[in-house]
Amino acid sequence: MEVALLLVVLLLGVVSGHPSCYSNDGDSSLKVFHISSPCSPFRPKTPLSWAETVLQMQADDHTRLAYLSSLVAGRSFVPIGSGRQLIQSPTYIVRAKIGTPPQTLLMALDTSADIAMVPCAGCLGCTSAPFAFAKSTTFKPIDCAAAQCKQVQNTNCLGTTCLMNMTYGASSIAANLGQDNITLATDSVAGYSFGCIQKAVGSSLPAQGVLGLGRGPLSLISQSKTLYKSIFSYCLPSFKSPNFAGTLRLGPNGQPKNMKYTPLLANPRRPSRYYVKLIGIKVGPKLVNIPPTAFALNPSNGAGTIIDSGTVFTRLVTPAYTAVRDEFRRRMGRNAVVSSLGGFDTCYTVPINKQVPTMTFLFDGAELSMKQENFLIYSSAGGVTCLAMSASPSLNVIANMQQQNHRIVFDLANSRIGISAETCS
Repeated sequence: MEVALLLVVLLLGVVSGHPSCYSNDGDSSLKVFHISSPCSPFRPKTPLSWAETVLQMQADDHTRLAYLSSLVAGRSFVPIGSGRQLIQSPTYIVRAKIGTPPQTLLMALDTSADIAMVPCAGCLGCTSAPFAFAKSTTFKPIDCAAAQCKQVQNTNCLGTTCLMNMTYGASSIAANLGQDNITLATDSVAGYSFGCIQKAVGSSLPAQGVLGLGRGPLSLISQSKTLYKSIFSYCLPSFKSPNFAGTLRLGPNGQPKNMKYTPLLANPRRPSRYYVKLIGIKVGPKLVNIPPTAFALNPSNGAGTIIDSGTVFTRLVTPAYTAVRDEFRRRMGRNAVVSSLGGFDTCYTVPINKQVPTMTFLFDGAELSMKQENFLIYSSAGGVTCLAMSASPSLNVIANMQQQNHRIVFDLANSRIGISAETCS
């Protein structure tokens, strides 16, 4: 039950005998079930304790941070649920349909990935192989001479078929490059290029694949530029939300009219990441004293600040994190006893709600104002509360817990990101 309080998962209503699992979704409203509900095929057989769950999430985040640090180089409303399987990075998933006739997959959103990756029938090492490409009349392998094959790193040819090798977190992936129709909500993108995974080693790959929302040429946003005008947004629900309310909005329609934007920055060595200019952090009303070098963009080593949907807990480079942590501890009072839990070094075993300040990330032109639930993680029994951030060696990552209950607009056409508070839990 403890892990159930933290997690929400978007799942198909056809996996259980429970009557509500068979009810139909609306055009733009998909049902959500708990990971431990009778409808969930992912429900854990043996739930972890709260502490074990937090430690597992931290370990997955550590792997993702290493992955992010090492990488070089308006119309539809799609509901989002929080879907953390115990064998993969915590993440958010949407329902997508691929092929003709359509096959439904629960794909993880990833703003730091470009090309979609889908476990295909016959995949070795995949935890599931949901896409039977041979049964789709519109599936086509991509030829080695095609432009898409040249837009993916580490490709080679088998006959005329384009093959790709890549890493995702701690997983190594071998895939054939293919094309098929993909449908999100009521919109269809014909000839969508993706990696049809044939072999996977490691446990970081989400069971039913990844939907890449990065800035690269083979991301969903780039491939649907005519349809969605290079703009999308999401509002991520809380891990603890008992009901699903998050949405992925594709295209300019329905995006907030009045919101503040911060410019997107370009990093030529990591062109797919969403880099922004973080200029300061407030704990309560106080602007914390952090050296500007902690936030500076450095294309040579990837330093700077990115917004990422796949990391759970925000990471700040050591000088920034230490300053924020120390000011937070000061606000808690001298007599508050600090303990640790895994990678979290600021935890309390006594109630601290009254002393907790707000926290605000200040960007060039916009800000992310956070309530307690965005930066504190509580045990389900209420006995332990931790500051849900930690230090990073070189990269600041604004993670999904800190983004929850905010509308984040990615406006690639105007090279900017918008941020505004929105209740979606």
